[in-house]
Amino acid sequence: MPGRRSGGEPTIAAVDVGTSGARAAIFDLGGRRLLEVRRPYATHAPRPGWAEQDAALWRSASLAALGEVLRRAPGRPLAIALTGQCPSVVGLDGRGRPTGPGLLYRDNRAVREAAEFRRRLGAAEVHRLTGHLPAAFHVAPKLLWLRRHQPDRFAATRAFLQPRDLVALALTGELATDGTHAAATLLYALEARRWHEPYLEAWALDPRLFPAVLPSSAVLGSLRPALVRRFGLRGPLPVVIGGADSQACALGCGLLDPGLASEMAGSSTCLNTVVERPLPVLEVTHYPHVVGEHFTTETGLNTTGAAVAWLARLLFGGAGAAGEAQAYARLDAEAGAVPAGADGLLVLPVLGDGERTDPTLRGAMVGLSERHGRGHLARAMLEGVAYAMRAQLELVLAPGQPLRELRVSGGDARLAAWNQIKADVIGLPVRVVEGDAAVTGVAMLAGLGCGVYRSPADAVDRATRLGGVWLPNLAARRLHDERYPAWRALWAARVARSLASGRAHPKGA
Repeated sequence: MPGRRSGGEPTIAAVDVGTSGARAAIFDLGGRRLLEVRRPYATHAPRPGWAEQDAALWRSASLAALGEVLRRAPGRPLAIALTGQCPSVVGLDGRGRPTGPGLLYRDNRAVREAAEFRRRLGAAEVHRLTGHLPAAFHVAPKLLWLRRHQPDRFAATRAFLQPRDLVALALTGELATDGTHAAATLLYALEARRWHEPYLEAWALDPRLFPAVLPSSAVLGSLRPALVRRFGLRGPLPVVIGGADSQACALGCGLLDPGLASEMAGSSTCLNTVVERPLPVLEVTHYPHVVGEHFTTETGLNTTGAAVAWLARLLFGGAGAAGEAQAYARLDAEAGAVPAGADGLLVLPVLGDGERTDPTLRGAMVGLSERHGRGHLARAMLEGVAYAMRAQLELVLAPGQPLRELRVSGGDARLAAWNQIKADVIGLPVRVVEGDAAVTGVAMLAGLGCGVYRSPADAVDRATRLGGVWLPNLAARRLHDERYPAWRALWAARVARSLASGRAHPKGA
């Protein structure tokens, strides 16, 4: 019998190798999170536009968090499933050791290589085949940068893995990925659902550098015997490969068919919808759905939650976890007390040295006066993020994909003022999904993989837990409709200024 106890209610474990740290959680079969453990790690920026992490910490922090929840968890665990930040990447040598630091999704050093990818293979053709428009965000340009600037490190690599894949290898000894992670490389044929050999050949990339691709609900293998003993389990435990964090979030939010949008509201923002066929919009990214034959669209912003966290620390901060919670509560309350429009302030919430689609872009705050207080700054930051989300969702709506609701999950979904602002700016009802839908979604994949749920619809019915809903305020909506063109003009002006100044990230080591 799987698990550490022969009795007790059945449970499911989920691991998230996230941006700010790793966490492991235990769920009951109704989607209730019973226990969660987090282990943080740092992000390093040795140069402007770079973002690195110690990949060994992805592994050690995940194992530590998982071990603790399994030892402390009530009930009888049936399976483990995995998710994580995507697309971040690290190389492993022949002994399974990282050949250098992991490069994060927001690392923008590979601008030149992404441009080469577009120029050589054609931006529209790459998007048609892979569902993605080449950017420094993706794995393949990062690998081309490594080969060009750190050839010894590249030559020592025997496999390139994303954070979730690295932890899966540590848990099972098996080398694999899933379609959602593979899609973020620019080397995966979206509709054929396999590595695209002509692209590997075009860049002289050995196919053996990339793991086999499994369905997101597939059982990769069993927990290694040494870990069974280390975690105090009584027998083997199946490990389900899982999916990328935003894609698991879409499932956890209940997105199985077109009509709904989900937001993973964490350090970054990922917005997802379901489509039956990929959209002919170059700015919209596509992934295979973690279940079934549909596809998910994704548009995103790199540092939305991180920008709010920066402001909370700077103006509302306190020490420790309790101080952080109080800072967010004060920020939310003071922002909610300021009327819509923040008394003329406009914010571009770009604090990570560039955006996914524009590595030259930087943040801005316009209209500042001595009459403004910190509540105005907080309100303007929250509105700025909401405007950016509206711009991203308009890309999906342009081909005639109607949406009836935005479902929000993640740590920032707890901010009531922000939920109302999103509803007012975007013009959709905003419904909170209780807990963290990314981790809930990957637990649902574990349940599907080990036969707990009969179907994806059964998993959603049993495990997606919907909370409060915020409806658009018509007066605020009209005001934001008037202000939105000014915000778009500010974004365009900042882009133009960056281009005119010749600002770019370093192209080499």
